[in-house]
Amino acid sequence: MELYQKCHRCFLQVFKAAHSYRHIENLSDFSPLFFTGVLEAVVAALFMNIYIVGLNQLSDIDIDKVNKPYLPLASGEYSVGTGIMIVTSFLLLSFWLGWVVGSWPLFWALFISFVLGTAYSINLPLLRWKRSAVVAAMCILAVRAVIVQLAFFLHMQIHVYKRPAAFSRPLIFATAFMSFFSVVIALFKDIPDIDGDKIFGIRSFTVRLGQKRVFWICISLLEMAYSVAVLVGASSSFLMSKCITVLGHAILASILWNRAKSVDLNSKAAITTFYMFIWKLFYAEYLLIPLVR
Repeated sequence: MELYQKCHRCFLQVFKAAHSYRHIENLSDFSPLFFTGVLEAVVAALFMNIYIVGLNQLSDIDIDKVNKPYLPLASGEYSVGTGIMIVTSFLLLSFWLGWVVGSWPLFWALFISFVLGTAYSINLPLLRWKRSAVVAAMCILAVRAVIVQLAFFLHMQIHVYKRPAAFSRPLIFATAFMSFFSVVIALFKDIPDIDGDKIFGIRSFTVRLGQKRVFWICISLLEMAYSVAVLVGASSSFLMSKCITVLGHAILASILWNRAKSVDLNSKAAITTFYMFIWKLFYAEYLLIPLVR
C-alpha cells in the first residue's frame, strides 16, 4: 500500500506539470518544446519527492515500526545507511537537473520544497515541524497548493514559452481549490497513524480531536470546496464550461459523500483505502480545472 501511495504521488507531479496546458494559446504550442518543458518539471519534482518521502521515513523509523511495519526501513529490508544514500542521491539529482535546465521558477520550487520537506521531518532543534499539527498542515498546503501550482505555471510561461506571466482564472481557481484539498490531505494522512503518533508524542489533530471528528472535518472541507467550484462554474459565460464544471463537481461531491458514509472508522484498512480515494479525487480535479473559464 505504501508503494502504491508513492507511485500516486509521483503521478501527481505529472498531472501538475501536464496541467500547464491550460496556458497553451494554440495547437502549435503542443510541440517538442512543450513536452520537453513538462518532462523537465516532472523529473526534477519526482526526484525531490523521493528525497522528501525518504527523509520522512528515515526520521520516523520507530513510529513506522508501529504504524507501518512493512516499510523497508522499519522492516529492516534497507539499512539506515542505504536510506541515507538514496535520499542524498535523489536530492543532488533534483538540484542538478533544476540548475542544468536553467529555469529559476523550477529551481526555486525545488529549493523551497527541500527546505519545507526537511524542516517537516528531520529531528533537530526548532525543526521536525510535523510535531505541530498546524505547522505540518501549513507545510503541506504551501508545497502542494501554492508553490507547485505557481512554479510550474511560471516554468512553462516564462522559461519554456518566453511569455509574460499573466495569471489566469484557472490558475487562481486551481490554487484556491487545491488549498482545500491540501489541508484535507494533511489532516487525513494522520488518521490511520494515531497509535504510533500517540506513543511518540506527535500531536496531530487526530490525536487531539479523535479519528471520527477529523474524518468528518475533512469531508466537510471537501464538500465546501466542491460547492464553491460549482458556483465558480455556474458564473462562467461559456456554456460548455459551465455545464461540464458544474455537473462534474456536483457528481464528485455526491460520490464523496456517499462513499464517506460507508467507511468503517474502526478499520485501519478502510480508512487507508478511503485516503487513496481522496487522492483519486485530487487527480480528477485536474481534468476539470482547465475547463474553468
